[in-house]
Amino acid sequence: MKIINGSVFLEDGKFQQATVACMDGKITEITTGDALSANSSEAGEEIIDATDCYVIPGLCDIHLHGCMSYDACDGTREALKEMAKYEATHGVTSILPTTMTYPEDTLTTIANAVRDYRIYDNDTPGHATIHGINMEGPFISPEKKGAQNPKYIQRCDINMFHRINLASGGAVRLCDIAPEMDGAMEFIDEARKETRISIAHTTADYDTCKQAFDRGARHLTHLFNAMPPFSHRAPGPIGAAAENENVTPEIICDGIHVYPAAVNLMYKVFGPERLIMISDSMRATGLPDGEYELGGQPVTVKGRLATLHDGTIAGSATNLYDCMITAIKEMHIPLEDAILCASRNPAKAVGIYHTVGSIALGKQADFVIINKSDLMIKAVIVRGQYGKG
Repeated sequence: MKIINGSVFLEDGKFQQATVACMDGKITEITTGDALSANSSEAGEEIIDATDCYVIPGLCDIHLHGCMSYDACDGTREALKEMAKYEATHGVTSILPTTMTYPEDTLTTIANAVRDYRIYDNDTPGHATIHGINMEGPFISPEKKGAQNPKYIQRCDINMFHRINLASGGAVRLCDIAPEMDGAMEFIDEARKETRISIAHTTADYDTCKQAFDRGARHLTHLFNAMPPFSHRAPGPIGAAAENENVTPEIICDGIHVYPAAVNLMYKVFGPERLIMISDSMRATGLPDGEYELGGQPVTVKGRLATLHDGTIAGSATNLYDCMITAIKEMHIPLEDAILCASRNPAKAVGIYHTVGSIALGKQADFVIINKSDLMIKAVIVRGQYGKG
């Protein structure tokens, strides 16, 4: 396969007129500059003309619960397959299905399903690659539970984490905790050897979060949501994360969870090197308004807004590509930086950048071809296989 005539977003974070060749699901050649005129195609080679289009890397969503009536917590390969299919259609080619707060037996079932999917189904044509699990619960604060089920919240348990990670085949790439909870600091000391620790659903103050980051936590889950706000006398998790350059913050850019000006402010604080866009999508994503479920609790969806019946925001009903476009159009994030925040940065954070997250030689041939005029998806290529958006 060869993509020609496109404005390609290369690994340096800039667009350049280029031709990209792929074979066996990998990027084998990138031709730019004067070499373009000498570029030729072999007989029978599939050619994709990207004239008047941008060619960007497939997006990487490291925090999504579900879509198209399916959820990671269904604990089945069927659910994961349908999620991966929908995401790829919308330009998201790498995903971390995300769990909710459940007891160990349910989390183990989910871990088993992800392990089996990665063994047997991860090469399914036209489906996003599942790189592992984001374990959002149950080691969180009841006071900042958000849409998590309080029935199953518990203290940090490193042995429980080990068992779940083992069941997943060592695929838990993110584990969320509230650092003020009993045993949290000791949990960080041990779990950071196996996964990336994220501060989430927390009441922790600045000093507690700083200690957690100093001990090895490296991530902050859905910035602003389910955490104390930033203020000049109580900088909290946001202040602690901002001053530690090793920490990567997620932010939901659906236009619901965080006011546009606040997203832009966090872009300026953390910069395009660290900020990570996520969808936090739930099973209603891609479906009409109505009544759905998240973590065993009923959810009402109207447009992009999903809420529990008490009014608590319950995930989003928007995929990551649409979040990225919202960030560009409504939050005034430059196109190039928005792409980095939705591809390179998440891939780096969870340790898969050697494989995906940019257009570079030897990496997985995942691309989104989008019209320059309106940024609508024209085509998605996953592991070197072509499909329309």
